[in-house]
Amino acid sequence: MKRINSAVIKPAVVLALSTLFLAACGGGAEQGGASAQGAPQAPAVTVLTVKTEAVPMVSELPGRTSPYLIAELRPQVSGIVTQRAFNEGSEVKAGQVLYRIDPAPYQATFDSAKAALARAQANAEAARLTAERHAGLVRIEAVSKQANDDAQAALQQARAEVAAAKAALDKARIDLDYTQLKSPIAGRIGRSAVTQGALVTANQAQALATVQQLDPIYVDLSQSSVEMLRMRREVEAGRLQANAKGDVPVKLILEDGSEYGAEGRLALSEVTVDEGTGSVTMRARFPNADGVLLPGMYVRARLPQGMRNEAILVPHAAVSHDPLGNAVVMAVGAENKVEARTVQTAQSIGSNWVVTGGLAAGERVIVEGLQKVRPGVQVQAQEAGSAPAPAPAAEAK
Repeated sequence: MKRINSAVIKPAVVLALSTLFLAACGGGAEQGGASAQGAPQAPAVTVLTVKTEAVPMVSELPGRTSPYLIAELRPQVSGIVTQRAFNEGSEVKAGQVLYRIDPAPYQATFDSAKAALARAQANAEAARLTAERHAGLVRIEAVSKQANDDAQAALQQARAEVAAAKAALDKARIDLDYTQLKSPIAGRIGRSAVTQGALVTANQAQALATVQQLDPIYVDLSQSSVEMLRMRREVEAGRLQANAKGDVPVKLILEDGSEYGAEGRLALSEVTVDEGTGSVTMRARFPNADGVLLPGMYVRARLPQGMRNEAILVPHAAVSHDPLGNAVVMAVGAENKVEARTVQTAQSIGSNWVVTGGLAAGERVIVEGLQKVRPGVQVQAQEAGSAPAPAPAAEAK
């Protein structure tokens, strides 16, 4: 048997042992790395520590604008329209002539009534003189008492005819004046329903035109009776401090979402509830010098309802809704574990919800990172607005 050289065996053994050692070390490192990766880190979220504060409560109600004054022009005498004396869509003044109706027949009637009055006055004067003469003669028995009585009666009849003639003259004067249709109010006039040459009749159903006063202008609002009752109970329970009675300011939100520049005032509130809608109508008055508000516009009005002394504000981003429509927030409780909370919201103010139940002052609500958590998960909570925690430094090799 051939003898193996020991000088060749020793290096080979050393190399084999070194390979096994490195393999063992590599396997341990891989196991340690897998172990480290197998332990998930708690997700980082941003929380807001809620607190109670006094919050002004505001009701936002739907409404529509309506004219302050409105007048529909209808003729009070019949005839042919000889002139339309205005531009459609223009501003008109109270008493301004808008239409003229042919006055010729009414002028003739007026002149006839004037002549009839003059005749009646002449007859009355003659009857007066006759009655005075008979009164003097009857005292000396120059005429019979019957003749005197007839003269006095004729005087009374002549005076009655004068009164009737005056009334007929006044009627003729009024009809003649009605041939000029005048605006009863100042405002903006719309389109005309007739043109020159049209035949119109007294007190017809169709209006010739409509004049509307738009400065100031009304906004009619609707508030549900349920909401009114809820607010009243809140006030009676002391949870809501009502504003002092008096002048109530109203702000207006236009159809495009912008806020109307001028502030209005609440003018009246109906004392009955509409049976069809279950709501109460309120009316606010707004200045409208620039004519921005037009009748029939849909708007939203904000009315102050009082102060809620112990309200909690939660950002919109922190509130979601469950399948039943209940408002839900994610709170960070003991041991930094996430808890789902059902809360009661009163209304939205700016970018926050006013929470009236389900949360207490000092609790932490998740406002960022909701998509990374679920109830029962432990999280790393960072207070909103505070500086982020520094990242751990890498160990020196």
